[in-house]
Amino acid sequence: MTQDETALAVAVLADARASSAGDPVPDVQTQDRESDPHDVARQIVLRQLAMAPRSRAELMQKLAQRGCAADVAATVLDRMTQVDLVDDEAYAQMLVRSQQAGRGLAKRALARELRTKGIPDHLAEAALASISDEDERDRARALVDKKLRAMHGLGIEVQTRRLVGMLARKGYSSSLTYAVIRDAIADAPEHLPD
Repeated sequence: MTQDETALAVAVLADARASSAGDPVPDVQTQDRESDPHDVARQIVLRQLAMAPRSRAELMQKLAQRGCAADVAATVLDRMTQVDLVDDEAYAQMLVRSQQAGRGLAKRALARELRTKGIPDHLAEAALASISDEDERDRARALVDKKLRAMHGLGIEVQTRRLVGMLARKGYSSSLTYAVIRDAIADAPEHLPD
């Protein structure tokens, strides 16, 4: 990154922080109608990255929404990729880790999430490979155990139906879902024989 690009990145990040603090930040396109389209695109990308990590496809879409030419957007994103500000592989790994740990999503739901973010299939597959079948089963069991504690006193059929629905929404397969639920209910203190 050149000194000018570094200074611009620092200025845009400071503007983004100021805007999140409530200070008005002038719109990039209205600041200077005669400004270089590459500078405008670079500022848009840096502002987006200051808010949250983004995939290349998301940034390309944002640039298109803001009226940037496709060739300018591609050039700017190529440069951002060269200096490691845009890295779809790292983004996919981060998204898989955070969504699996935080929301408890299964591989199928994570693959759908990566697809909507515009991550190429080969990068999505590599990111999903970090989750083993055992990890997925353990996460499903943790979700079921947590939900079971809140359903104390309900009948087994009601508990099973609610747990199946929860795991299905998170993308777990039906075979894994029923196996985990069967084991969890069998281990639950309220269902142990007297």
